[in-house]
Amino acid sequence: MFLIVGLGNPGKKFEQTRHNIGFRAIDKIAANFPPPFIQKRAGFNAQISNGEIAGTKVILAKPQTFMNLSGKAVKILMSNVKCPAPKGRGSPNAVERQMSNILVVHDDIDLPLGKIKISVGRSSAGHKGVQSIIDELGTKNFIRFRIGICPKTGKPKNAESFVLKKFSCDEGKIVNEVIEKTCEAIEFYLGEGLEKSMTKYNV
Repeated sequence: MFLIVGLGNPGKKFEQTRHNIGFRAIDKIAANFPPPFIQKRAGFNAQISNGEIAGTKVILAKPQTFMNLSGKAVKILMSNVKCPAPKGRGSPNAVERQMSNILVVHDDIDLPLGKIKISVGRSSAGHKGVQSIIDELGTKNFIRFRIGICPKTGKPKNAESFVLKKFSCDEGKIVNEVIEKTCEAIEFYLGEGLEKSMTKYNV
């Protein structure tokens, strides 16, 4: 079982904001892969869907805490996810297995809009949702699918305010394309593992 967590803020006013692109990616994954994902189970501080992607059982989750408390939901969820051995590696210990089956999808102000990057073992770079997960799990060695949200004009001075703004109409097509690409990359990771995925998508 793999746990795929999209980061965002709950509530309608945040739905189309840059900070919620992780939520949108999770919604797209659920729509892309039949049979339909079954919504929600209570008790995990998250909206949860169960299903399969390319024959692999997954749990999709959108924490319903606010962004800076995302780790609390992830910590509860991970205790309920069994750890398969990751592809393309030897015999990892239990902690390594558990981290390799937690995928976190989130916005990244340091990447240009339209670009994705897969990483593991990096600092949060100021992303409060990612930092919350690192703090709660006590490690940064989980898989991250980072979706660029930086505009063509460059990184804004007030990033905290910027990420809570909605994408412009002109950016809409690029946003849809990068979300679709993220879904594709996650499916590829589940089948081929980290090394091949980073080679293919971190370009």
